[in-house]
Amino acid sequence: MKEQKIKQDICIGASIRRLRRGKKLGQTELAGLLQLEGVPMAREALVKIERGAQHIQASRLRAIKNALNVSCDELLEP
Repeated sequence: MKEQKIKQDICIGASIRRLRRGKKLGQTELAGLLQLEGVPMAREALVKIERGAQHIQASRLRAIKNALNVSCDELLEP
């Protein structure tokens, strides 16, 4: 099954950045946690997602939610 990418019409990247910083995690640390969950993501890709310059795959969004231990609602808050 082909993965569907989510177009950011709200500031998902900014929410990821806010939540990551709130947990006192660096981008490299979060990328490492994602890799432990089996979701390969380079720090550079995370930077682009946080800036809103790159679409995010649903599987990556779910992995970020799990790694940050937050709800979907928290990720979608402006």
